[in-house]
Amino acid sequence: MDSPPTPPHSIEEFVQGYESGKTLRGFRCTSCGAMTATWGLACPRCGSSAREEAVLVPRGRIVAGTIVTVASEEFVNDVPYAYVLVELEGGGRMSGWMPHVASEADIAPGTPVRFAPGYRAGVQFERRGPEEAEDGSR
Repeated sequence: MDSPPTPPHSIEEFVQGYESGKTLRGFRCTSCGAMTATWGLACPRCGSSAREEAVLVPRGRIVAGTIVTVASEEFVNDVPYAYVLVELEGGGRMSGWMPHVASEADIAPGTPVRFAPGYRAGVQFERRGPEEAEDGSR
């Protein structure tokens, strides 16, 4: 039996990349072009094992979310906050959190957001303002 492919970076390197605010990493299928934020043995769209590391676009739109009002010790000073699933502009989906969100209206599906390196562990997003262009410029 063949051994599974090895990812080009460790989970620690992946986490350090987004916690340092440098980049969101993912994978692109070289067969069909599908993007994903998570490593897997095969492309979720076509099943190919031919994948390469890619930098993900740090902007997207909320697909789903929930507001957390009872948090673990690490996040107790940030409640209420939202946990969201974001469809990234260049493809792929990524989950993350948004601090100090109290209303479901603030995380409605389709709400534009951007990756915002923060003071806590995990991928943090924030709403994009109406003055911010799709490419992230103002």
